Amino acid sequence: MPLTDQTVAEARDLAARYPQALSALLPMLHLVQSEEGLITSAGIELCADVLDLTTAEVVAVATFYTMYRQRTAGGTHHIGVCTNTLCGLLGGDAVYEALSRRLGVGHNETTPDGAFTLERIECQAACTYAPVVTVDWEFFDQMTIDDAMTVIDQLVAGDEVLPSRGPAVRGWRAAERTVAGIDDGLAGEGGGADAVMLAGLTVAKERGMSAPGKAD
Repeated sequence: MPLTDQTVAEARDLAARYPQALSALLPMLHLVQSEEGLITSAGIELCADVLDLTTAEVVAVATFYTMYRQRTAGGTHHIGVCTNTLCGLLGGDAVYEALSRRLGVGHNETTPDGAFTLERIECQAACTYAPVVTVDWEFFDQMTIDDAMTVIDQLVAGDEVLPSRGPAVRGWRAAERTVAGIDDGLAGEGGGADAVMLAGLTVAKERGMSAPGKAD
């Protein structure tokens, strides 16, 4: 199925942002995935055409990274559970297993109604708030099993779901557009880094520390 004219135009705009067009490949793959729910031959061909690559070069990248779907389209909502060492030990494994039982699916599988895709994800660089769950790539900190069940209940009911920071959950495909670099007009909504996340920077400033070559 051909991609829409809007997606084609946005892909060309993405390529024009970078001094080297090849740098646009990762965001461009997110863009085509936002329309079709996975990386299709049409998406691969668009990326190759816009970036002057072979389809083999695009496929090599698309199949290397786990965030690009190859076989089945993602659900309305993507539920990611970090099960790396710290998150796993602090409850991430238990949260994942509970979600798997509740949704009736395993890793990288989508519920029959297309509502949820569940995935074990790698470290999200939010270890301070382990265990972390993401919903459509928005962060939910220090999650318990009960917390996770509540989020699923809210999503099923169609309620507004607010993450620990960032805008309200909008759906996985909308989030994929944001990851691609398409302005969603929501920058700054829901707050950002807090004092705990910025503790290292605060200490560095208090002690007059700076990165090499960046001294005042």
